[in-house]
Amino acid sequence: MPKMKTKSSAKKRLNVLGNGGVKRSYAFKRHILTKKTTKSKRQLRGTTLVHATNMASVRAMMPYA
Repeated sequence: MPKMKTKSSAKKRLNVLGNGGVKRSYAFKRHILTKKTTKSKRQLRGTTLVHATNMASVRAMMPYA
């Protein structure tokens, strides 16, 4: 059976941690920033973990991670 391919988009956007979690960054921080408040832009900094309800789809996109 051939190897499964990893989705390139997921590979670029997500990082798998040692404990099995998946780290992601926040959306809505790339453009049209002038109408967003400073508070909202500040809260979009940094990273967070992928929610448990989305882990099945993330695992399907990254089968070997």
